[in-house]
Amino acid sequence: MKRLMLSAAAAALLAAPAVAGAQDYTFALVPKAMNNPFFDLARDGCMKAAEESGGEIECEYIGPSEHTEAEQVQIVQDLIARGVDGIAVSPSNAPAIANALKAAKASGIPTMTWDADLLAEDQELRSTYVGTKNYDIGVNLAKIAQELKPEGGSICLQTGGAAADNHNQRLQGIRDTLSGENSDSAPGERLSGQNGWTEVDGCPLITDDDSTKAVQQLADILGKFQDLDVYISTGAFTQWSDNAYRQVMEKYKDKLESQDLVMVVADTLPMQMDQLKDGLSHGQVGQRPFDMGYQSMFIMKDLVEGKEVEDPIFTGLDVCTQDNADSCLGSSN
Repeated sequence: MKRLMLSAAAAALLAAPAVAGAQDYTFALVPKAMNNPFFDLARDGCMKAAEESGGEIECEYIGPSEHTEAEQVQIVQDLIARGVDGIAVSPSNAPAIANALKAAKASGIPTMTWDADLLAEDQELRSTYVGTKNYDIGVNLAKIAQELKPEGGSICLQTGGAAADNHNQRLQGIRDTLSGENSDSAPGERLSGQNGWTEVDGCPLITDDDSTKAVQQLADILGKFQDLDVYISTGAFTQWSDNAYRQVMEKYKDKLESQDLVMVVADTLPMQMDQLKDGLSHGQVGQRPFDMGYQSMFIMKDLVEGKEVEDPIFTGLDVCTQDNADSCLGSSN
Protein backbone atom coordinates (compact mmCIF):
# COMPACT_ATOMS: atom_id res chain seq x y z
CA MET A 1 0.00 0.00 0.00
CA LYS A 2 1.44 3.39 -1.01
CA ARG A 3 1.96 5.71 1.93
CA LEU A 4 1.66 9.48 1.50
CA MET A 5 4.28 11.67 3.19
CA LEU A 6 2.59 14.66 4.83
CA SER A 7 4.07 18.06 5.49
CA ALA A 8 4.50 19.13 9.11
CA ALA A 9 1.59 21.55 8.73
CA ALA A 10 -0.64 18.89 7.23
CA ALA A 11 0.30 16.34 9.90
CA ALA A 12 -0.58 18.86 12.59
CA LEU A 13 -3.98 19.35 11.02
CA LEU A 14 -4.79 15.64 11.12
CA ALA A 15 -3.45 15.24 14.63
CA ALA A 16 -5.52 18.07 16.07
CA PRO A 17 -9.18 17.93 15.02
CA ALA A 18 -11.45 20.81 15.90
CA VAL A 19 -12.80 20.72 19.45
CA ALA A 20 -16.55 20.23 19.41
CA GLY A 21 -18.40 23.02 21.11
CA ALA A 22 -15.40 25.38 21.37
CA GLN A 23 -16.81 27.51 18.55
CA ASP A 24 -19.90 27.22 16.41
CA TYR A 25 -17.84 27.26 13.22
CA THR A 26 -14.25 26.52 12.29
CA PHE A 27 -13.23 28.33 9.11
CA ALA A 28 -9.82 27.91 7.51
CA LEU A 29 -7.98 30.82 5.89
CA VAL A 30 -5.33 29.34 3.60
CA PRO A 31 -2.64 31.71 2.24
CA LYS A 32 -0.10 30.91 -0.45
CA ALA A 33 2.65 31.02 2.16
CA MET A 34 3.01 31.84 5.83
CA ASN A 35 6.39 33.59 5.47
CA ASN A 36 4.81 36.47 3.56
CA PRO A 37 4.08 39.77 5.40
CA PHE A 38 1.20 40.51 3.00
CA PHE A 39 -0.62 37.42 4.25
CA ASP A 40 0.19 38.29 7.86
CA LEU A 41 -2.23 41.21 7.47
CA ALA A 42 -4.94 38.86 6.19
CA ARG A 43 -4.32 36.63 9.19
CA ASP A 44 -4.78 39.63 11.49
CA GLY A 45 -8.09 40.44 9.83
CA CYS A 46 -9.22 36.86 10.19
CA MET A 47 -8.36 36.82 13.90
CA LYS A 48 -10.11 40.15 14.42
CA ALA A 49 -13.28 38.77 12.86
CA ALA A 50 -13.12 35.72 15.12
CA GLU A 51 -12.71 37.96 18.16
CA GLU A 52 -15.66 40.12 17.15
CA SER A 53 -17.85 37.05 16.56
CA GLY A 54 -18.03 36.46 20.31
CA GLY A 55 -16.93 32.85 20.05
CA GLU A 56 -19.07 31.86 17.09
CA ILE A 57 -16.11 31.68 14.69
CA GLU A 58 -12.69 30.09 14.98
CA CYS A 59 -10.17 31.37 12.44
CA GLU A 60 -7.76 28.60 11.54
CA TYR A 61 -4.91 30.24 9.65
CA ILE A 62 -2.90 27.53 7.94
CA GLY A 63 -0.77 27.34 4.81
CA PRO A 64 2.62 26.27 3.49
CA SER A 65 5.58 27.62 5.41
CA GLU A 66 6.81 29.01 2.09
CA HIS A 67 5.39 29.21 -1.44
CA THR A 68 4.92 25.52 -2.29
CA GLU A 69 2.00 24.70 -4.57
CA ALA A 70 1.85 20.97 -3.77
CA GLU A 71 1.85 21.59 -0.02
CA GLN A 72 -1.00 24.07 -0.32
CA VAL A 73 -3.06 21.48 -2.21
CA GLN A 74 -2.28 18.89 0.49
CA ILE A 75 -3.36 21.26 3.26
CA VAL A 76 -6.67 21.96 1.52
CA GLN A 77 -7.24 18.23 1.06
CA ASP A 78 -6.54 17.64 4.77
CA LEU A 79 -8.96 20.37 5.79
CA ILE A 80 -11.65 18.73 3.67
CA ALA A 81 -10.89 15.34 5.23
CA ARG A 82 -11.22 16.86 8.69
CA GLY A 83 -14.59 18.33 7.83
CA VAL A 84 -13.98 21.96 8.76
CA ASP A 85 -17.01 24.17 8.31
CA GLY A 86 -15.58 26.25 5.47
CA ILE A 87 -12.40 27.00 3.54
CA ALA A 88 -11.17 30.30 2.13
CA VAL A 89 -8.06 29.81 -0.01
CA SER A 90 -5.70 32.03 -2.01
CA PRO A 91 -4.72 29.60 -4.80
CA SER A 92 -1.04 29.38 -5.72
CA ASN A 93 -1.89 27.10 -8.62
CA ALA A 94 -5.45 27.81 -9.73
CA PRO A 95 -6.09 24.54 -11.65
CA ALA A 96 -4.60 22.39 -8.88
CA ILE A 97 -6.66 24.03 -6.15
CA ALA A 98 -9.77 23.77 -8.33
CA ASN A 99 -9.22 20.04 -8.55
CA ALA A 100 -8.88 19.82 -4.75
CA LEU A 101 -12.07 21.83 -4.19
CA LYS A 102 -14.12 19.28 -6.09
CA ALA A 103 -13.97 17.09 -2.98
CA ALA A 104 -15.14 19.98 -0.81
CA LYS A 105 -18.15 20.53 -3.04
CA ALA A 106 -18.97 16.83 -2.95
CA SER A 107 -18.74 16.90 0.86
CA GLY A 108 -20.94 19.98 1.19
CA ILE A 109 -18.17 22.17 2.60
CA PRO A 110 -18.55 25.80 1.46
CA THR A 111 -15.45 27.27 -0.14
CA MET A 112 -14.39 30.67 -1.37
CA THR A 113 -11.26 32.28 -2.73
CA TRP A 114 -9.50 35.45 -1.60
CA ASP A 115 -6.55 37.42 -2.97
CA ALA A 116 -6.33 35.06 -5.98
CA ASP A 117 -9.21 33.32 -7.75
CA LEU A 118 -9.78 30.15 -9.70
CA LEU A 119 -9.78 30.25 -13.48
CA ALA A 120 -13.10 31.31 -14.99
CA GLU A 121 -13.98 27.77 -16.05
CA ASP A 122 -13.59 26.51 -12.45
CA GLN A 123 -15.30 29.28 -10.50
CA GLU A 124 -18.48 27.29 -10.03
CA LEU A 125 -16.49 25.22 -7.51
CA ARG A 126 -16.37 28.13 -5.04
CA SER A 127 -19.11 30.42 -3.79
CA THR A 128 -17.39 33.77 -4.14
CA TYR A 129 -14.12 35.66 -4.36
CA VAL A 130 -13.14 38.48 -2.02
CA GLY A 131 -10.17 40.69 -2.70
CA THR A 132 -8.68 42.91 -5.33
CA LYS A 133 -9.82 43.25 -8.90
CA ASN A 134 -6.41 42.11 -10.01
CA TYR A 135 -6.65 43.35 -13.58
CA ASP A 136 -7.05 46.86 -12.15
CA ILE A 137 -3.80 46.54 -10.20
CA GLY A 138 -2.05 46.05 -13.52
CA VAL A 139 -3.91 48.97 -15.08
CA ASN A 140 -2.85 51.33 -12.29
CA LEU A 141 0.75 50.12 -12.24
CA ALA A 142 0.89 50.79 -15.98
CA LYS A 143 -0.68 54.24 -15.65
CA ILE A 144 2.06 55.34 -13.25
CA ALA A 145 4.68 54.15 -15.73
CA GLN A 146 2.88 55.88 -18.62
CA GLU A 147 2.77 59.19 -16.76
CA LEU A 148 6.52 59.12 -16.17
CA LYS A 149 7.44 57.61 -19.56
CA PRO A 150 4.79 58.90 -22.01
CA GLU A 151 6.84 57.84 -25.04
CA GLY A 152 7.22 54.27 -23.81
CA GLY A 153 10.52 52.44 -23.59
CA SER A 154 12.13 49.18 -22.59
CA ILE A 155 10.42 47.39 -19.72
CA CYS A 156 10.82 44.33 -17.53
CA LEU A 157 7.83 42.79 -15.78
CA GLN A 158 8.26 40.64 -12.68
CA THR A 159 5.50 38.38 -11.37
CA GLY A 160 4.69 35.67 -8.83
CA GLY A 161 3.76 32.07 -9.60
CA ALA A 162 3.37 31.20 -13.26
CA ALA A 163 -0.02 29.55 -12.56
CA ALA A 164 -1.28 32.19 -10.09
CA ASP A 165 -4.39 33.72 -11.65
CA ASN A 166 -4.10 36.99 -9.69
CA HIS A 167 -0.62 37.77 -10.99
CA ASN A 168 -1.55 36.78 -14.52
CA GLN A 169 -4.52 39.15 -14.37
CA ARG A 170 -2.16 41.91 -13.27
CA LEU A 171 0.21 41.19 -16.14
CA GLN A 172 -2.72 41.39 -18.55
CA GLY A 173 -3.79 44.74 -17.09
CA ILE A 174 -0.26 46.13 -17.50
CA ARG A 175 0.14 44.90 -21.07
CA ASP A 176 -3.33 45.95 -22.22
CA THR A 177 -2.91 49.44 -20.77
CA LEU A 178 0.55 50.06 -22.18
CA SER A 179 -0.22 48.60 -25.60
CA GLY A 180 -3.66 50.20 -25.91
CA GLU A 181 -5.02 46.85 -27.06
CA ASN A 182 -7.31 44.45 -25.20
CA SER A 183 -5.98 40.90 -25.11
CA ASP A 184 -8.24 37.86 -25.02
CA SER A 185 -6.95 36.30 -21.81
CA ALA A 186 -4.40 36.55 -19.00
CA PRO A 187 -1.47 37.13 -18.89
CA GLY A 188 -1.98 39.15 -22.09
CA GLU A 189 0.22 39.65 -25.13
CA ARG A 190 3.93 40.30 -24.70
CA LEU A 191 4.89 43.91 -25.47
CA SER A 192 6.94 44.09 -28.66
CA GLY A 193 6.83 47.74 -29.66
CA GLN A 194 3.15 48.64 -29.18
CA ASN A 195 2.89 52.35 -28.24
CA GLY A 196 6.68 52.36 -27.90
CA TRP A 197 6.83 49.64 -25.22
CA THR A 198 9.09 46.57 -25.54
CA GLU A 199 9.71 43.85 -22.97
CA VAL A 200 13.39 42.99 -22.71
CA ASP A 201 14.69 39.46 -23.17
CA GLY A 202 14.25 37.20 -20.14
CA CYS A 203 11.14 38.97 -18.85
CA PRO A 204 8.62 38.43 -17.39
CA LEU A 205 10.54 37.13 -14.40
CA ILE A 206 8.86 34.39 -12.33
CA THR A 207 9.61 34.70 -8.61
CA ASP A 208 7.32 32.05 -7.06
CA ASP A 209 6.73 34.67 -4.34
CA ASP A 210 10.34 34.15 -3.17
CA SER A 211 11.81 37.45 -2.00
CA THR A 212 15.44 36.37 -2.23
CA LYS A 213 14.86 35.21 -5.79
CA ALA A 214 12.95 38.38 -6.66
CA VAL A 215 15.71 40.72 -5.46
CA GLN A 216 18.40 38.71 -7.25
CA GLN A 217 16.37 38.85 -10.47
CA LEU A 218 16.03 42.61 -10.06
CA ALA A 219 19.77 43.02 -9.58
CA ASP A 220 20.57 40.80 -12.56
CA ILE A 221 18.22 42.60 -14.96
CA LEU A 222 19.34 46.09 -13.93
CA GLY A 223 22.93 44.98 -14.36
CA LYS A 224 22.28 43.43 -17.76
CA PHE A 225 20.13 46.22 -19.21
CA GLN A 226 21.83 49.44 -18.15
CA ASP A 227 19.37 51.54 -20.17
CA LEU A 228 16.19 49.85 -18.94
CA ASP A 229 13.38 52.43 -18.75
CA VAL A 230 10.81 50.76 -16.51
CA TYR A 231 10.66 47.88 -14.05
CA ILE A 232 7.23 46.79 -12.80
CA SER A 233 6.66 44.08 -10.20
CA THR A 234 3.21 42.62 -9.62
CA GLY A 235 3.84 41.79 -5.96
CA ALA A 236 5.52 42.84 -2.72
CA PHE A 237 8.07 40.02 -2.92
CA THR A 238 10.45 42.40 -4.70
CA GLN A 239 10.51 44.77 -1.73
CA TRP A 240 9.62 43.02 1.53
CA SER A 241 13.28 42.07 2.17
CA ASP A 242 13.94 45.71 2.91
CA ASN A 243 17.72 45.70 3.36
CA ALA A 244 18.33 43.56 0.28
CA TYR A 245 16.10 45.73 -1.89
CA ARG A 246 17.73 48.90 -0.65
CA GLN A 247 21.22 47.55 -1.33
CA VAL A 248 20.28 46.96 -4.98
CA MET A 249 18.37 50.17 -5.59
CA GLU A 250 20.75 52.57 -3.83
CA LYS A 251 23.17 51.89 -6.71
CA TYR A 252 20.58 53.40 -9.07
CA LYS A 253 19.49 56.33 -6.89
CA ASP A 254 20.61 58.92 -9.47
CA LYS A 255 18.67 57.18 -12.24
CA LEU A 256 15.61 56.93 -10.02
CA GLU A 257 15.78 60.62 -9.13
CA SER A 258 16.13 61.64 -12.78
CA GLN A 259 13.41 59.14 -13.75
CA ASP A 260 15.73 57.60 -16.31
CA LEU A 261 14.75 54.41 -14.48
CA VAL A 262 11.16 54.10 -13.27
CA MET A 263 10.31 51.55 -10.56
CA VAL A 264 6.67 50.65 -9.87
CA VAL A 265 5.55 47.83 -7.55
CA ALA A 266 2.29 46.33 -6.33
CA ASP A 267 1.32 46.48 -2.64
CA THR A 268 1.79 49.04 0.11
CA LEU A 269 3.31 47.20 3.05
CA PRO A 270 5.02 49.47 5.61
CA MET A 271 8.56 48.86 4.33
CA GLN A 272 7.35 49.52 0.78
CA MET A 273 5.87 52.87 1.73
CA ASP A 274 9.15 53.82 3.42
CA GLN A 275 11.00 52.88 0.23
CA LEU A 276 8.62 55.06 -1.79
CA LYS A 277 9.15 58.01 0.55
CA ASP A 278 12.92 57.49 0.33
CA GLY A 279 12.83 57.73 -3.46
CA LEU A 280 13.55 54.05 -4.10
CA SER A 281 10.34 53.55 -6.06
CA HIS A 282 8.02 55.85 -7.99
CA GLY A 283 4.67 54.21 -7.29
CA GLN A 284 2.90 51.53 -5.28
CA VAL A 285 -0.56 50.13 -5.99
CA GLY A 286 -1.83 48.67 -2.75
CA GLN A 287 -4.41 46.11 -1.77
CA ARG A 288 -6.27 45.64 1.50
CA PRO A 289 -5.31 42.20 2.84
CA PHE A 290 -6.65 42.88 6.35
CA ASP A 291 -10.10 43.37 4.83
CA MET A 292 -9.76 40.15 2.83
CA GLY A 293 -9.13 38.06 5.93
CA TYR A 294 -11.74 39.90 7.98
CA GLN A 295 -14.52 39.68 5.42
CA SER A 296 -13.78 36.05 4.56
CA MET A 297 -14.86 34.86 8.02
CA PHE A 298 -18.25 36.57 7.96
CA ILE A 299 -18.83 35.56 4.33
CA MET A 300 -18.16 31.93 5.29
CA LYS A 301 -20.64 32.23 8.16
CA ASP A 302 -23.29 33.52 5.76
CA LEU A 303 -22.60 30.63 3.39
CA VAL A 304 -22.89 28.00 6.12
CA GLU A 305 -26.15 29.55 7.25
CA GLY A 306 -27.56 29.40 3.72
CA LYS A 307 -27.47 33.10 2.96
CA GLU A 308 -26.73 34.49 -0.48
CA VAL A 309 -23.47 36.34 -0.99
CA GLU A 310 -22.27 38.57 -3.79
CA ASP A 311 -19.69 37.32 -6.26
CA PRO A 312 -17.15 38.83 -6.59
CA ILE A 313 -16.57 41.15 -3.63
CA PHE A 314 -13.85 43.71 -4.29
CA THR A 315 -11.96 45.33 -1.42
CA GLY A 316 -10.50 48.33 -3.27
CA LEU A 317 -7.09 49.73 -4.17
CA ASP A 318 -4.75 52.47 -2.99
CA VAL A 319 -2.65 54.20 -5.66
CA CYS A 320 0.42 55.80 -4.09
CA THR A 321 3.12 57.97 -5.63
CA GLN A 322 5.89 60.12 -4.20
CA ASP A 323 3.47 63.07 -4.37
CA ASN A 324 0.75 61.55 -2.19
CA ALA A 325 2.68 58.99 -0.12
CA ASP A 326 1.61 60.50 3.21
CA SER A 327 -2.12 60.41 2.45
CA CYS A 328 -2.84 57.71 -0.13
CA LEU A 329 -3.60 54.70 2.06
CA GLY A 330 -7.17 53.68 2.83
CA SER A 331 -8.29 53.61 6.41
CA SER A 332 -8.09 49.81 6.53
CA ASN A 333 -4.33 49.67 5.89
